[in-house]
Amino acid sequence: MAVAVARQPAPAPQRRVEAWLPLAAWLLAVAAGWFAGARAVGAVEDSLTARRAQAHAVTAVLTGDAPRTAPVSEAGRGDESVFAPVRWTGADGAARTGRTRVEPGTRAGARVTVWTDRGGRLVHRPATPAEALLEKTWIGGIAALGAAAPVLLCAGAARRRLERRRLAEWDTEWRQVEPGWRRRMTGQPADRLTG
Repeated sequence: MAVAVARQPAPAPQRRVEAWLPLAAWLLAVAAGWFAGARAVGAVEDSLTARRAQAHAVTAVLTGDAPRTAPVSEAGRGDESVFAPVRWTGADGAARTGRTRVEPGTRAGARVTVWTDRGGRLVHRPATPAEALLEKTWIGGIAALGAAAPVLLCAGAARRRLERRRLAEWDTEWRQVEPGWRRRMTGQPADRLTG
């Protein structure tokens, strides 16, 4: 026994656009986010690699005692290290001096590792693998969200506009159909019901 299936009329082009818009927007947002995130991660990795290549570990000697306690911030948290004066020999053989972070209470004469650039100036220590991963993750995630959000916002605005247009069309159609529908349902002329 065959079952008859009533064919539905094809949806209007506007309805097809409205139906496919969310999927297209999400696919575009994911692609844009992935591309922007990957580019940002690559840029961070290049920057970290350049900083690692320019920083060289050098042994330095403390020329003065480090403070015994680290300063405490207004929030009540202290840093784990303090600044102390150090002396080291640069790549050119010249003696250099500066201040670097060391453990609190470190005594004068202690050897510590400092990081210098090619010119012998003190620089920050290169990021550890964990710090590099965290930096790449944050920057990549922010870039991905920054690329995906405008796509999704524009798609949402377009969808709301299509919906307002569809509702306005339905309202216009209802104003044309309603008098005849009311007559059929109540058996009275439309002009007698409006008064």
